[in-house]
Amino acid sequence: MIFGRSKAERTPLDGVDVVLADLDGVVYAGPGSLPHAVDSLNRAADEGRRLGYITNNASRTDASVAEHLTSLGLHVAPEDVVTSPQAAMRLLAELVPAGSTLLVVGGEGLVVEVEKAGFVVTRSADDSPAAVVQGFAPEVGWKQLAEAAYALATPLEDGGIPWIATNTDWTIPQARGIAPGNGTLVSAVHTAVGRLATVAGKPERPIFDVAVARTGATSPLFIGDRLDTDVQGARGAEMASVHVLTGIDRPKQLLAAAPNQRPDYIVEDLRQLFEPYPATIVKGERTRVGDAIIEVDGVDLRIVSEGSRQIDLLRAGAAAIWNSGRAIFGFRVPEQLYADPFRVR
Repeated sequence: MIFGRSKAERTPLDGVDVVLADLDGVVYAGPGSLPHAVDSLNRAADEGRRLGYITNNASRTDASVAEHLTSLGLHVAPEDVVTSPQAAMRLLAELVPAGSTLLVVGGEGLVVEVEKAGFVVTRSADDSPAAVVQGFAPEVGWKQLAEAAYALATPLEDGGIPWIATNTDWTIPQARGIAPGNGTLVSAVHTAVGRLATVAGKPERPIFDVAVARTGATSPLFIGDRLDTDVQGARGAEMASVHVLTGIDRPKQLLAAAPNQRPDYIVEDLRQLFEPYPATIVKGERTRVGDAIIEVDGVDLRIVSEGSRQIDLLRAGAAAIWNSGRAIFGFRVPEQLYADPFRVR
């Protein structure tokens, strides 16, 4: 964790050559951009950092994503966008012969990548596919899920075919709220066949490896809004991570984060990428970030000083819990610590 290494004069962007950003909940929610996201990312690019975008959403092509981002005011080419279907094709190239027929459960974003990789698309288990690849699309319904179940009826150890899921996000942010994601659809097939899919997208490493290879990153920083996919994935790929409070996971989830889901930085919005990140100072049972101070008093987390910024109070509370070696349910946590004034929609 960077908490132990932070210096007050350093910003999260210092020493970073490539900024990799998630999309849903970081850059946009639905069709519209999130406050300060576009201006901040453009500033990072203007200062000489390469930008890349990583998305688990398999419903759109890299070209359509780039077009959307460009319409929001970013300068994005298709090659700047790394999608979970692209990571899935990297996996499948190692599992099945070139030119194989794949049963595709998903939409255009997945179909395009399957065809670009030289595979043949089928929608029917009767065509003896060499593998099943499954990704999110709004039009996916029972018929597609049923075909996947038919194709995957034989267990892998008994000669069955591989099953690759682009991602297993349980939810996806939309302009109207939070909707079911690909994880719910993959789970439906799993329930039918009793098998687990191999996952290509976040939090698994393949999608991060594709992004690093494509951008030539040597010191990347990944920005996400989910702990279980974005932060966990970045940590698994050995890159620094920023959790931004504009998407799915809120202060309460941050305080309770498992060790492999704890970000290096916590920010309200992307403007804070350019601000000096305050050091976390631990003295005995007290943890200080900025002028916010938290004390561990037995089973109680006690606010000694609220400080002048809620974000620093959250950072201090998270650091106090994370450094204690105890899970959050081992504490009585004051509600003010997980108050959520950060939500933007």
